[in-house]
Amino acid sequence: MPLSHDQIIRFLRSVHPYDALPADTLDKLATQIEVWDVDEGSCVYELGHTLPGIFVIYEGQVEITDGNGAVVSHLGLRNSFGERGLLKDGKAATHAHAHTPSVLMVLPPEVVRELIDNHDVVSKFFNRTRGERTGPQSLATSSIDTLMARDPATCPPSMPVRKAAQLMRDRHISSLCVNEGETLLGIATLRDISGKYVADGMPENTPVSAIMTPDPVTLSPSDIGSDVLHVMMERGIGHIPISEGGRLVGIVTQTDLTHYQAVNSAELVRRIAHANSAAEMALVTAEIPQLLVQLVAGGNRHEIVTRLITDIADTATRRLLALAEQKLGPPPVRYLWLACGSQGRQEQTGVSDQDNCLMLDDSVTDDDMAYFRDLAKFVSDGLDTCGYFYCPGDMMATNPRWCQPVRIWRDYFKGWIATPNPEAQMLASVMFDLRPIGGAFELFEDLHAETLAAANANSIFVAHMISNSLKHTPPLGLLRGFATIRSGEHRNTLDLKHNGVVPVVDLARVYGLQGQLTEANTRARLKAAEAAQVLSPSGARDLLDAYDLIAETRLEHQVRLVKSGENPDNYLPPSTVSDFERSHLRDAFVIVKTMQSAVGHGKGMLG
Repeated sequence: MPLSHDQIIRFLRSVHPYDALPADTLDKLATQIEVWDVDEGSCVYELGHTLPGIFVIYEGQVEITDGNGAVVSHLGLRNSFGERGLLKDGKAATHAHAHTPSVLMVLPPEVVRELIDNHDVVSKFFNRTRGERTGPQSLATSSIDTLMARDPATCPPSMPVRKAAQLMRDRHISSLCVNEGETLLGIATLRDISGKYVADGMPENTPVSAIMTPDPVTLSPSDIGSDVLHVMMERGIGHIPISEGGRLVGIVTQTDLTHYQAVNSAELVRRIAHANSAAEMALVTAEIPQLLVQLVAGGNRHEIVTRLITDIADTATRRLLALAEQKLGPPPVRYLWLACGSQGRQEQTGVSDQDNCLMLDDSVTDDDMAYFRDLAKFVSDGLDTCGYFYCPGDMMATNPRWCQPVRIWRDYFKGWIATPNPEAQMLASVMFDLRPIGGAFELFEDLHAETLAAANANSIFVAHMISNSLKHTPPLGLLRGFATIRSGEHRNTLDLKHNGVVPVVDLARVYGLQGQLTEANTRARLKAAEAAQVLSPSGARDLLDAYDLIAETRLEHQVRLVKSGENPDNYLPPSTVSDFERSHLRDAFVIVKTMQSAVGHGKGMLG
């Protein structure tokens, strides 16, 4: 169908990033666009063909398939496609066919490149990487919403000063915001009580309004730490209410600033290393959500954030092992405590369970096993106290199955590789992420190398592991949407763990198996797979970019929850992110699905 100049402009104004272009640029663009009418079932382009430009769907539906014929995506109104291949080498990276009669707008390559070169909004849109982070940031440059205490204690102006003092004592705070309804009238501090009420001998029924500082200076959550520091220094005050839209949302005190500076991974590690009980450690690990907020707000990349958080879990585990030996006495034989799962991969976030096991020296006797049962219970119970809850699948050293001599572990791996049934695939997937945490590390070295070699040599086992890796799929739905969870507590959300990062984790594990790579961390595995030529440079680059975006979206979601006073989780409502972010997240999922298809068809590399 022919489209008029005005129709094209009206349509482009509804599609990002073209909606942000200046009017004269948009007017020129409308004259450069080609309009294609495509019949149902007709080919738009084939894999490897030179692309005529980037396509935007004006009407109809388009089906995108990969080189193996697997459907990657169904696209509808306002969706664009073809950009990945065009911007890479000008060749189509997928097949595209019209699922229904369709009208497509085509932006020629030279037009696309001109827009990218001259307009930041277009350049940012088509740059599918997260880019380099700028961090780390200091206290002075951090936003106030990462510093402030939320839901500050308040009182009415008529409250007697004596009662206000009791409230501060009971809440272990040094100030109260004085409100009338939602209006902030003033702030009363312990210094006001001692310097006015007590020192001046005011009557017992004196109201807070008589001693408060009226109309206190306030800041907004979007201000930065230096604003707080400057106001405190200039005015000689130690408490600043934070308001947004006229509503009190928080408060920043000198104590908050000191606490912020003290909450860093090294300090938490130090405190845990010197703790004398799990209860003491729990007071430290309770600060991990705030550390997560600060690390992400400070511009740190996701692999740095998760590594630092995992270091805290590692330290807690080693300290609990030391405390267990103090209580139980020296171990009767050498042992090794290992972590698997996210701790094994050094990828823990703000919410983690525990996955661990014990390997014992082959000289262990039946009588010795009681010691290790007690040690495993002491450490696992301690980790649970610290917030690393018990594994729902009982993948812990407290399970006798996972507390065994090395010779039994060797038999386990041999059996899983020789008979790759569903349970064996699942267990092998978990155990290939093992990482020694404390004890005799040499117990694992030979076993690790033997297992990788044996697994790689068994093509049937490798095939089963590949099949197992495809069980978690990206949450791609039809026609621009996501396949959200359909029912239950997390209805209408995306599971950024099982359908987000886990598919990439599984792919990286397969590449690691194929290349006999010793790395356990997902990013390290992908880079090592590229170096070992198990994964092509372009495939590695695409998958790393996709993984980075998904993993960072997950962390940013957890940070939003922590900042709003909720517990972090992995369930993202798509409505909480912008159209721009949704577009990029969908593209990342498409890349992961394409890579899964390639591995599933025996093609480990994406060209």
